[in-house]
Amino acid sequence: MRIRGTGPKTGTAYRRTGTMMVVAAAAAFSPVLIGDAYAFKLFGITIFGKEEDESEQVPDPVRYQVELKADTADPDLREALENSSRLVSDQKQPVSGDLGIVVKARDDRERLIAALYEKARYGGVVTITIDGRNIDDLPPNPTFDRSGPIPVTVDITPGPVFRVREVQFGGDAADRNPADYDLAPGAEAGSLAIIKAGDRIVEQLKSEGRPFAKLTERKVVADHRSDTVDIVLAAEGGPVAPIGDVGVTGEKTVRPGFIQRYSRLNKGDAYSPERLKKAGERLRALGVFSSVTIHEGDALAPDGTLPMTIEVSEGKRRYFGVGAQYSTTDGFGVQGYWGHRNLFGEAETLRIEGSVSRLGETTDVGSLDYSAGILFTKPGAFFPAATLKAGIVAKTQNPDAYNATLVTASLGISYELTDKDTVSASGEVSWERDDDAFGTNDYLTIALPLQYDRDGRDDKFNPTEGYRATVSAKPGYEIFNGTPYAAFEGSISGYLPFGAEDRLVLAGKVAAGVLIGGGGIEDIPATQRFFAGGGGSVRGYSYQEISPYNDNGEATGGRSYVTGSLEARIQITDTIGLVPFIDVGTVSDSTFPDFSDIRAGAGAGIRYATPFGPLRLDFAVPLNKYEDGTDYGIYAGIGQSF
Repeated sequence: MRIRGTGPKTGTAYRRTGTMMVVAAAAAFSPVLIGDAYAFKLFGITIFGKEEDESEQVPDPVRYQVELKADTADPDLREALENSSRLVSDQKQPVSGDLGIVVKARDDRERLIAALYEKARYGGVVTITIDGRNIDDLPPNPTFDRSGPIPVTVDITPGPVFRVREVQFGGDAADRNPADYDLAPGAEAGSLAIIKAGDRIVEQLKSEGRPFAKLTERKVVADHRSDTVDIVLAAEGGPVAPIGDVGVTGEKTVRPGFIQRYSRLNKGDAYSPERLKKAGERLRALGVFSSVTIHEGDALAPDGTLPMTIEVSEGKRRYFGVGAQYSTTDGFGVQGYWGHRNLFGEAETLRIEGSVSRLGETTDVGSLDYSAGILFTKPGAFFPAATLKAGIVAKTQNPDAYNATLVTASLGISYELTDKDTVSASGEVSWERDDDAFGTNDYLTIALPLQYDRDGRDDKFNPTEGYRATVSAKPGYEIFNGTPYAAFEGSISGYLPFGAEDRLVLAGKVAAGVLIGGGGIEDIPATQRFFAGGGGSVRGYSYQEISPYNDNGEATGGRSYVTGSLEARIQITDTIGLVPFIDVGTVSDSTFPDFSDIRAGAGAGIRYATPFGPLRLDFAVPLNKYEDGTDYGIYAGIGQSF
């Protein structure tokens, strides 16, 4: 952008309660050893040891002390200036030599001026002095007194806010309304808003199928006498061209035909940047590629289409991981898994996994929790948008409500209707032996789970806006007792951002379910009855603690439930967040909830941002606990609670 002046001068839940420590080691998450085991880092956090002194890494280290003075009462502007200053953010780190301070100061001045322009302050002045001397008056090789940190002063006079006076759109953008781009006359003329307006015009032209759309002119003239700016934006759309031939490069073991087919970039389809973005996201989600780049052709093919190339780089095909967890109530647990990401050349995934938990809590080997499974996934099965899944899992579960041993085999398929909508259907066969409030019983069930999922969230691990809704039905038949039954469930969650940079997000979720059929609740396997409590529903209560109880005080599970959660996700810093929350829920033995026993839990959590989603730690207490029930709950996981 060119500016010319005239005149004067942005649900993992753990069972029961108690503190939880998790330690995991996998090929994808490797700790970093600094020097000769000088310090241990995980996710960029020093776990133990001592950081190496920065001065030992910088030749001719020179330290400085900076003071930033901004003549403004606007807290947002002051924060923006402080965040833009590398002198301020890096002042604990030494620079290399006396000239290093000067170079950093001159770079800082450009950054601060850009920050002023973003806030529509085109008349601002930034003056930086080092050891009392203006950086413009320093010799080519300055020297400073190093007897202590060298004093650096950044003096900023922001000047007035400039506003839009006149906007001219030209070329293929001539029919646009400036108000649609936050550039109406009288609006603040921040440089970022002007840049975004130009980028949005180009994006809109490209979304019309014009791959060579470009901005031909972007001019801003600031009038310092009236504190206004005149803006000129002109664009050229270029020809409309559909997608042409799609080539693939960089592949080694994944078949190029599969890559092209799964991308869903087909010759003759309409061109749009969003289509290319989704294609890249779709291929990266397979997990078999370390990088995916889609290159557009520089010119149209003779038939008027736009050729493009998908460039991929394959990652490791085999992976493994091990993990451990400890709870004061559940004892020690270990997990392990091995997987292959490209079994037959079309990104088929095979995963073998197993776990043992409650070690140390009980000396009875039969009372431990075991799990072992083999899972197979075939993306692009039958259709590019279809995914085939098959698996067999054997496990024992020993929550307070029951002891269960079960083996489940499943085969299903999911289909992406749109980028937001997915439907899935599967078949399951399960054998289960339960020891619960109804004695010891065996069950053999067949079921046909069906689900519809609409995901309109902006981020799956840390959503700040949008919503997600799911509806499922699971008709089944228990063979030993000749009992037909069906479970129906639904949930919806929503997210509403507030404030600058969405630093406050209100998040809410409501879920409900009903179980019909069967002569009595005991005719349905315990693992398919409804319970609540724990990190996935009502925090503050132990896992599956919320349930109807018989006369002996034994949990039986219910036929219906309703749960709700409300969170205020407050961003304290760029990496730390605080989340106060309240959860409510009820489980009834009737087909429809009677709401006679509503349980609520409240608490607060901490979030730590990482590249793969926020780390979550929640503490909650029950507001109306059961007699002799749980006093508190601590829950940990990756990603937000919902």
